[in-house]
Amino acid sequence: MRPGESLAWDWHPGSIPENAVIDSSAYIETTLSFSRFRSVRPSGVTFGRGAAAYKGTLFDVGETGSVSVGAYALIHGARIICDGHLEIGAFALISWDVVLMDTYRDPLSTRDAFSHRWSRLNRPPTGTAPGRNIVIGDNVWIGFGSCILPGVSIGAGSVIGARSVVNASVPPFAVAAGNPARVIRRLDPHEAW
Repeated sequence: MRPGESLAWDWHPGSIPENAVIDSSAYIETTLSFSRFRSVRPSGVTFGRGAAAYKGTLFDVGETGSVSVGAYALIHGARIICDGHLEIGAFALISWDVVLMDTYRDPLSTRDAFSHRWSRLNRPPTGTAPGRNIVIGDNVWIGFGSCILPGVSIGAGSVIGARSVVNASVPPFAVAAGNPARVIRRLDPHEAW
């Protein structure tokens, strides 16, 4: 896959972004994943060796955003909302309906119907909030329906339980679950790898 190229197997008529750096062994199921990709950075998205993005994955990356997907990481049906930098480590497994968001985008730019409500709260219409980087370590598993919020780091070898909302960083080799997610168990690093 080269930048600007369409995918032979793709039903969607799109193409790989011009500022994508994708290893020749990586796999992207459809260019529809980049329908909301607007990054103007030199490398707006990077896919390492053997990394894969399957059906339903969406890279909603703003002009200043960049996403890095490590070697052999697998993303299946996740939504990535990024205006800063989002890093997914090697061998990470990200399940369906997961949301990784490094920013709280201001709804005023897209939801005029609610502008009167926000004005009563004296909240200025900023368009977007600045991104706070997310780092997903190597060999992390994120269960379906989870939401990873801005500024969170998840340490290597950790597991995030299904439908968790992660609003604080998780240490390496831990199992975290719930809303808000809390560490419920520690893993033995020698058994986790």
